[in-house]
Amino acid sequence: MVVSHLTDFTDMVARRMVASALGLRTRQKSAEAQEMDRRKLEEAKAQRESRRQQRLEYEQSVEKATSMCGILAVLLADSPATSVVAAAELYEGLGLLQHRGQDAAGIITCGVKGRLYQCKGNGMVRDVFQSKLLESLQGYMGVGHVRYPTAGTSSQSEAQPFYVNSPYGLCVAHNGNLTNAEQLRTFLDNEAHRHVNTDSDSELLLNIFANHLQQTGKVRVNEEDIYSALQGVYSQCTGGYAVTAMVAGFGIIGFRDPNGIRPLIYGTRKSGNGVDYMISSESVVLDALGYSNFVDINPGEAIIITKGGITNRQCVPPQEFTPCIFEYVYFARPDSIMDGISVYKSRLAMGESLADEVRRKLGKKFDIDVVIPVPDTSRVAALQLSYRLNVVYREGFIKNRYVGRTFIMPGQSLRQKSVRRKLNPMPMEFANKVVLIVDDSIVRGTTSKEIVQMARDSGAKKVYFASCAPPIRFPNVYGIDMPTRQELVAFNRTEEEVAEVLGADEVIFQVGETVDISCLTNGDITTEYIENLESLRNDKRSNKSEKIPEAVIGLHNHQN
Repeated sequence: MVVSHLTDFTDMVARRMVASALGLRTRQKSAEAQEMDRRKLEEAKAQRESRRQQRLEYEQSVEKATSMCGILAVLLADSPATSVVAAAELYEGLGLLQHRGQDAAGIITCGVKGRLYQCKGNGMVRDVFQSKLLESLQGYMGVGHVRYPTAGTSSQSEAQPFYVNSPYGLCVAHNGNLTNAEQLRTFLDNEAHRHVNTDSDSELLLNIFANHLQQTGKVRVNEEDIYSALQGVYSQCTGGYAVTAMVAGFGIIGFRDPNGIRPLIYGTRKSGNGVDYMISSESVVLDALGYSNFVDINPGEAIIITKGGITNRQCVPPQEFTPCIFEYVYFARPDSIMDGISVYKSRLAMGESLADEVRRKLGKKFDIDVVIPVPDTSRVAALQLSYRLNVVYREGFIKNRYVGRTFIMPGQSLRQKSVRRKLNPMPMEFANKVVLIVDDSIVRGTTSKEIVQMARDSGAKKVYFASCAPPIRFPNVYGIDMPTRQELVAFNRTEEEVAEVLGADEVIFQVGETVDISCLTNGDITTEYIENLESLRNDKRSNKSEKIPEAVIGLHNHQN
């Protein structure tokens, strides 16, 4: 009897211990599940915040409209086919054009028996071309390219120059944008039966050129064949484009759209037994490398340079000359001369004109104590504006030149994350002063808004904001990556409404005939085209985080 009770008691204790253990495990499991759920929620929240921050980072990176690229071509008279001098000159030239593109760079050279040597990839010029790689780029001629990040992909496969082996080994470096890219893609697929490996319109232009060259049916081409093929390119391609090209073993080529929207210039340099030639987006490269006798390639004109010399032809009649305003306002180096116009002098003129508009708009309310530029491109205009207004000029913002596109951890403030890591205000230049801040342009307005706030945080009594460019109310589709209309701060807004958005006391835009914005509406653009472009850019931005596998490079897009 006692044994039975003890057994029952033991069983009861055992059951309770098991139940307790199971309950503990259940509670532990429940707690672990809750902890896991909590962590998942935190991770999801962090990912959303990271995407939001990356989106803001991207918006800041494209606050200024960005030019897509800079292009070069060189042919050396005395350099042997096994030399690397041409590659070295292209490397130096691309470094001088680095302001036109910091996302990717590439060089293709032509050596013995027309063999092509290539190196390209994402990154700055100094990072893409290591010394050992440069030493492998043999040849007496070549083409080069630097690219700016755009709203589309920045994949390795879209680094230029592009190359097709048929016909004749054709290479192309392109600056600009084709406005009929979809029609060209359809033509190449359905009629020309040429494979296009990327989304780049530059590859479309290359294949259109190659298709027309293919129609010659010759074993070797001459200048006449190339000019004939280029006339076909002009007849099919619309938009803004400046192009340097190379035919393996033959020579280099430069041509420009009929409106002259994108710049292109060439120069010569005496060599031991002949003349060296270089084609460039800007004259500053030619000047620095010892070239002279600068000649702008005219709208609709093409030049062909071989060992035998240079020829040129007006392939199509030039149309209304509409160079892009942003080349002079923002993109080009101030020491460049483009189409016979000094970029430096053009910015001086913008400063004088803007000063007159500031005085007209403020009138009797004129109370500016100091003029402060947003570094770097607005300095020249701001200095001339201060002279014109007889107001002291001061450097109130110090720019950190060594900030790259660094990943910023979520949780930091927007100002710390973007502008404040690039610009640092000096409070002594703002405190208790009425400040006129001068910038080259106002695009989205997000950066301008933060700069205004920085001035107020530094103690400014009033903040006026002046733009060297007119109000940007519509995107430029000829080679500049701009936001959509709805993202442009001046779209459907008055100057007073823009000032309210920026938090400024007044906003003053450039007016008059000092600048010409006709290049933004060149006649070949419809509302439907703008809407489709905006939709495409929005789609690409939303998919920006989807990386293309590194293996998807393509036969002729070899990485370094």
